[in-house]
Amino acid sequence: MKIRVLGSGTSQGVPVVGCTCPVCLSADSRDKRSRCSLYIKGKDGEQAVIDTGPEFRLQALQAGISSLDAVLLTHAHADHIHGLDDIRPLSKETAIPIYGNKKTLREFKERFSYIFKRTQQGGGKPRIKPVLAAGPFRIGGLCFVPIPVKHGVLDILGWMGFEYHRKNETKFVYITDCTRIGRDSLSRITEGGPPELCIIGALRVRPHKTHFNFEEALSAAAETGARRIFLTHICHEHSHREIESYCAGFAEAGKITAKTGPAWDGMELDL
Repeated sequence: MKIRVLGSGTSQGVPVVGCTCPVCLSADSRDKRSRCSLYIKGKDGEQAVIDTGPEFRLQALQAGISSLDAVLLTHAHADHIHGLDDIRPLSKETAIPIYGNKKTLREFKERFSYIFKRTQQGGGKPRIKPVLAAGPFRIGGLCFVPIPVKHGVLDILGWMGFEYHRKNETKFVYITDCTRIGRDSLSRITEGGPPELCIIGALRVRPHKTHFNFEEALSAAAETGARRIFLTHICHEHSHREIESYCAGFAEAGKITAKTGPAWDGMELDL
């Protein structure tokens, strides 16, 4: 199984429009953070993405995505779904299932109401099939498990995935826009052993009402027992190098034993 971070930025992306801060002007390519999305490819060619943000078209081109078997949604905020129309050329032959919780699917249908109306003819809209994510499901040899988490007061989803025939060796968990992972969800993540990889949203050092900060995200990820932890959904207050230093200091203080650091757009991992 291969994983690629398509986007690692927060809702405004980095650089932020009109901003002249050092991070927004940085020459380090890892400080260019498009909106959050993750691409997963199974050993038999299965392909899925988690969230389709506003830059999805560009992200898909850069990753060379030529087909798609499923879209998994965390929630219906604009920075996570407003690129969904760009799956249109990938859905010409077969409708693509879109998985989410009940609230996400309801808001998604409102936001993209034209998709479900019969008034528009021709190829001007994607072919999709909304599916309630009520439990584990398979896409070929890939198995996905919805993980309920809190985004402030909102009930949203994280996602766990593994190759069906190698469950304990390849498990990963992806959680973004989170302020709390409940005990039931943590038990679901760690059942059968800890994940190999945890990618988790971490906005900045300062606290935020609806997002983990760096310390909260690293502490929550450490509870999963993941061997590798990467931060995503990062704002423009910190450069990639600064976040690397923060994570190194967190480890040196004995607060975490996993390999950890910031994710970046285009980062690829093999599981």
